[in-house]
Amino acid sequence: MRTIFITGCSSGIGLISALTLKQRGYRVIASCRKISDQQKLIDQGFETVLLDLDDPQSVTQAANEVLNLTNGKLYALFNNAGFGVYGRLNTISREQLESQFSTNFFGVHQLTQLLLPAMLAHNEGRIIQTSSIVGVVATPGRGAYSASKYALEAWSDVLRLELAKTNIKVCLIEPGPLKTDFSANVNQTDKDKIVKNPPIAKRFTLPAQAILPYLIHALEHARPKIRYRVTMVTKLAAIAKRLLPDRLMDKILQNK
Repeated sequence: MRTIFITGCSSGIGLISALTLKQRGYRVIASCRKISDQQKLIDQGFETVLLDLDDPQSVTQAANEVLNLTNGKLYALFNNAGFGVYGRLNTISREQLESQFSTNFFGVHQLTQLLLPAMLAHNEGRIIQTSSIVGVVATPGRGAYSASKYALEAWSDVLRLELAKTNIKVCLIEPGPLKTDFSANVNQTDKDKIVKNPPIAKRFTLPAQAILPYLIHALEHARPKIRYRVTMVTKLAAIAKRLLPDRLMDKILQNK
């Protein structure tokens, strides 16, 4: 039985992934930040670990718990947990930006660094990251969140290259608009100018389950893809970013 550790399992992508992979026969260790959410996961039959990616001590403790539970053998790490700070860049303090990176990037680095030896020892494993469409194309009002995902994308590219001679694969899942609690939990820095998805995005919004075929492919295919773009919006944005001149992209992103 293969073991996967999934972060951010209180709802949305993390929860639906944990439930699906458990049904698929994986041993799933699920993490969340709150004790109340942990109890809900326990009630659903999961082994659980409390994890606050913004707290280095919490990350170390969680990693040690995972290593103890698995006797030092882990097949997959799904770095899914994260949150968004939204607002124009001139409304975001250094502290808010540091918090955004602490959870979405620094915590991911620390956790992966601590768990990677459990894969290297057996020369097998998958490291999968939840990125975002704004890790592909940066948009106004999402600068802090986008910057953290751009960093995650670059970091994942380098990790993949550094592990190229091993049997450990690194993959990115880049969701577009999905029906999750993410937007409701966004930290808006300017309450008078709330950053929202444009109305047209509703036409392309998919349920969280949309990521499942990509996640399963990343976990189980002998040659998983480097990037999995989820929703038509993400796929079109990636093509436009590659083909269109920067100034034309600017006009499109500014809705001009």
